Amino acid sequence: MRKTALSLGLFAAFLANAQSIKTTIDLVNVKDDKVAVTMEFPKMKSGDIKFHFPKTVPGTYSVDDYGRFIEGIKFYDNKGKELAFTKVNENSYSLKNAQNLNKITYLVNDSFDEETDTSKHKAVFSPSGTDIEEGKVYMINTHGFVGYIENMQDVPYQLVIQKPTDFYGTTALVDQDKSESTDTYTLANYAKVTDSPLMYTKPDYITFNAGGMELVLGVYSPTGKYKAADFKDNLEKMVIAQKKFLGDMNTNKKYAIMLYLSGGNGPDVHGFGALEHHESTSVVLPEGMPKDAIDQTITDVVSHEFFHTVNPLKTHSEEIHYFNYADPKMSQHLWMYEGGTEYFANLFQIQEGLINKDEFLKRIVEKINNSKKYNDTMPFTVMSKNVLQDAYKDQYRNVYEKGALLAMCMDIELRKLSNGEMGYRDMIRKLSQRFGENKPFKDDKLIDELVTVTGYPQIKDFYNKYIAGSQPTPYVEYLKMVGVEVSKKELPPIFWFIKDPTQTGYDPGTQALAFDEDATLSPFAKSVGFKLTDKVLAIDGRVVDINKLADLMGYTRTIKEGQEVTVTILRDNAGKNEKMTLKGKAILDKVDREKIQFKANPTPEELKLQTQWLTGKK
Repeated sequence: MRKTALSLGLFAAFLANAQSIKTTIDLVNVKDDKVAVTMEFPKMKSGDIKFHFPKTVPGTYSVDDYGRFIEGIKFYDNKGKELAFTKVNENSYSLKNAQNLNKITYLVNDSFDEETDTSKHKAVFSPSGTDIEEGKVYMINTHGFVGYIENMQDVPYQLVIQKPTDFYGTTALVDQDKSESTDTYTLANYAKVTDSPLMYTKPDYITFNAGGMELVLGVYSPTGKYKAADFKDNLEKMVIAQKKFLGDMNTNKKYAIMLYLSGGNGPDVHGFGALEHHESTSVVLPEGMPKDAIDQTITDVVSHEFFHTVNPLKTHSEEIHYFNYADPKMSQHLWMYEGGTEYFANLFQIQEGLINKDEFLKRIVEKINNSKKYNDTMPFTVMSKNVLQDAYKDQYRNVYEKGALLAMCMDIELRKLSNGEMGYRDMIRKLSQRFGENKPFKDDKLIDELVTVTGYPQIKDFYNKYIAGSQPTPYVEYLKMVGVEVSKKELPPIFWFIKDPTQTGYDPGTQALAFDEDATLSPFAKSVGFKLTDKVLAIDGRVVDINKLADLMGYTRTIKEGQEVTVTILRDNAGKNEKMTLKGKAILDKVDREKIQFKANPTPEELKLQTQWLTGKK
């Protein structure tokens, strides 16, 4: 019986490979930082075909046009003769009478090298981008390397990676050959291809079991500053806490993390963060970060991506389930997909003891302050549905601020309605039980489904007012229910370039101060013609030094109203950094802050709801 079963299994595998799209990515013969890709197809059923690269991919919510990184594309028939084609747009090609199409070849440029040139196209978010550095590292977000034929997305793919023998591929996929020079993976369809990133570099990885799940962490550190083992303890602690928080909502048996640390003489990337997949996440952070900062970022950012394994990767609407890579239709529910996930990424830390309640509240307050920079009356469902359009895309980052706060308020609303028996996590668990990875819900029926799984029609009123409606969310009222009080506090006037100094960051590539793209310029900045995209190199000759930022900030606190100030900046001029000097009289800006804190003596009702909220216990 065993021999027969094995033979049948091999025969089935042979048939599957015969009907699959064999895609070879050559990491050995790299020329001019370009990688050759060959796609070989089973016999075509249709004479006229369209071949696409993605316009956008799930989880990014931006138009990236991955076809613009493709060069020298050629189509061949089964006799090796080139076929004529028409390039329809940046991402798409059309072929007539292509019954004999056998093979497509092309070269792939990487997106990392183009991040600093935004004159023609907005940069691809680094964790969803690609990097080709011969002999060093290959970040293979597969949607940037592999295309598809329209109406053949459900055909299996055989992905073959030709690699240097001393390179290791970090991925959640299972290599099916024993060769040192090739890795072979079988994927069910194109969606699985785009869901399976890989990072190839010289081996620096660890594997371990955490919470019953096999975890793989691969690290690329260009100067060798960090090793994968450096992050094991924090990562293990985080994953165990996440698995406990999710309970039966997470069924992952394996999860891979590709941690790309930018620095050294590598590409100047700026899109730090991560991108989610069912069984993995690709992460990009600056190598110059201190280890404890990387650990905290992993806890905050990687946990966010891992929580996406629940929503939207396994519980989602038809727009995501039947994702159209060439002409994407977006869902209304980023408040849940991104906002609810971001809320989970913070809530699990307080409920599992990774942070205390004051730190948790501090994070909530930061989100309230950050959310004020966006349009608070724009219905979230409208923004979400139209997020790829120019009129709405600048509001996208509010999903991590207001989106998370909406989930928080719904959590408190549900707990108050149920006397602490049900919260947001319980609602999502019930929704995931009702639907799942292969059973999407209808986008415009989600709120009805949430009423069904919770049994509380009152949340439809909440949804219609604050999520689908234009009423600003009354955060203060909800926080009062859990024993939090709010008071106004006026801070002394300060000198700075933006209204909220906390939106200041450090760019290790230029060794300069940089500012959030959604920040608001201060009166001084406006008076001297400072731009939000400018980077500060020095203030009155005091050079920005990452190790002496406290001294620099201390100096700015001594600047008086009307004092002459000289600022040395870098300004993006057609993709090139131009050094400039701005001069003007200092204008000190008043800053008002709301002081939000837990009450010293909450009422018994407030304390009970607060305890249920912060512990997750009934």
